[in-house]
Amino acid sequence: MAAVKAHPNYQIPLGPNQGRGVACGFWFNVGGESSAQVHVNEDGSVSVASGSPDIGGSRASMAMMAAETLGIPVERVKPIVADTASIGFTHVTGGSRVTFATGMATVQATEKVIDQLKQRAAMIWDISPEAIDWRDGCAYPAGPNAGSFDPLPLAEIAIKAARTGGPIGAEVSVNAQGAGPAFATHICDVEVDPETGHVRILRYTAAQDVGRAIHPSYVEGQIQGGVAQGIGWALNEEYIYDKQGRLDNPGFLDYRVPVASDLPMIDPIIVEVPNPRHPFGVRGVGEVPIVPPMAAVANAIHGATGMRLRDLPMSPPKILAEIDTEEPRRLAAE
Repeated sequence: MAAVKAHPNYQIPLGPNQGRGVACGFWFNVGGESSAQVHVNEDGSVSVASGSPDIGGSRASMAMMAAETLGIPVERVKPIVADTASIGFTHVTGGSRVTFATGMATVQATEKVIDQLKQRAAMIWDISPEAIDWRDGCAYPAGPNAGSFDPLPLAEIAIKAARTGGPIGAEVSVNAQGAGPAFATHICDVEVDPETGHVRILRYTAAQDVGRAIHPSYVEGQIQGGVAQGIGWALNEEYIYDKQGRLDNPGFLDYRVPVASDLPMIDPIIVEVPNPRHPFGVRGVGEVPIVPPMAAVANAIHGATGMRLRDLPMSPPKILAEIDTEEPRRLAAE
C-alpha cells in the first residue's frame, strides 16, 4: 500500500466522468510435490531437468537458481522440461507453486551436486571432503590446507569425472511446505461514457509482494497477464444463454476478452519481502494479480459515476441500465 501511495498514478488529477479505484487482494499459494534432476556435463555445463511445463518462465527460473547455488554463469545451465517417464512425480503446474516447489527441488538437487563436486576435488587433492569449501563455482582448500592448492573450477572437476568415480548428478523429490502468501494492491483509473456505458481503462498500476523476483521481467509479465484477465472478468467476459439454455457466444468472436487496444500499459511494481521458507525467498506470483482487478475497476466506476455495481461483468448494458435507474432517483431526491 505504501508503494501504491508513492506512485504517480495515485496523484494524477482526474477529469469529468473519470474515477480512480484502489483494491487489495490476496492468494494463499501452495507448494506440493515436485522433482528435479541436476547433472554436470563433461564440458562443465550443467543440465537441470524438471517436471513442470513452462507457463511462466520456470525454465529460466530453475536455471537461474541452479546457477546461483553453484556460483556459475546462468549461460552454463541448460534447463529441460522432462516428461513423466523420465523424472519423478511433479504435481499440477499452476501460477503459484512451480517456482516455489520445483525451485526448492532444484536447489536441493544442486546442493547434492555440490557435495559430490567437493568429494571429487578431495580425491584430486587427496584431502578430506570436510576440508573443502565451495564458492563462486570452484572448490577451495580450507582449514589446515588453505592455500595449499589452486582453486578447482567446476569445469576442471567435470572433465576428470571419469577418473574420480563417474558421472556427477543428483535427483530430488520434495513435498514442499511453507508457501508464502502473496498480497497485491492495484490502482485503476477509468473513464465512463454516460451515453453508451462503455468503460475505458485509462491507467492501471499493480503493486505486489513477490517474495524474491527470480526473473523480474517474467514476474512483471505474470502480473500484467493476471491484471488483463481480471479486467476482462470485470468488464466483458460473460456466458450468454438463450431461452432454451443454449450458449449464444461459444467462440472468442462473441466472448469478449480484452485485446491490446482495450488496455493501457499495465505498470507493475515489484515489492520484495522474501519468504523465509524458501532458499531464495520465493512466493508464488501468477494468481494473486487476478484477485484485485474486479474490485479496483468497480471502485473506479463508482468514483466516476457514483454508482455501486456488484454484478460481473460490469458491461455497457448493465451500466446504462444503472444510469437509467439512477437518473429518476436523483430527480426524485431533488
